[in-house]
Amino acid sequence: MHSTNLKTTLSTQKSHHSDEELVHLYRDSLDTKYFDQLYSRHCDKVYGKCISILKDTNLANDALQEIFIKILLNISKFKEQSKFSTWVYSITYNFCIDMVRRNRKSLLIYSGDDEAAGEIVEDVSDSEILETSISKLKVILNKIPVGDKAVLMMKYQDGMSIKDISETLSKTESAVKMKIKRAKQKFRLVYSETYSD
Repeated sequence: MHSTNLKTTLSTQKSHHSDEELVHLYRDSLDTKYFDQLYSRHCDKVYGKCISILKDTNLANDALQEIFIKILLNISKFKEQSKFSTWVYSITYNFCIDMVRRNRKSLLIYSGDDEAAGEIVEDVSDSEILETSISKLKVILNKIPVGDKAVLMMKYQDGMSIKDISETLSKTESAVKMKIKRAKQKFRLVYSETYSD
């Protein structure tokens, strides 16, 4: 009876550690229980991102395992310049985009990849995306290039700042703003083609 109470108390205490504290505890002790907590805290979100980009449960399951192996092997390189979750998302995003590139060489990753980068005249308002119904949103996001989908999800679903997105993509903030602008334009274009009355 006492051991059960002690176990419950310990698990409650563990849950109070931030991601960064768990990283320090794991690095200092190499005790896998700390990494296991990071895994259980982030695995569902990582899997969700894998499935949304790869659109295949088998590929997403493989990617999930490989991503966490990569995180484990590179945890000493986490410099805490951004949140741990941002660092994990960066690894997830880049791993999945690389998988897409390897598997479908002709597929556009971002809209604008096939054309000279010129000035975009018209900006698409955030409300056009935010006010789209969930069912329509899913359809549109599955029709636009995977990189466009990813940057829109980072901005609107995950609420990431331009700074965090730029760190995730290893791009300048102005390049990220352009990618978001192009992605929003692509979203509008596909929406009007799909739901034109």
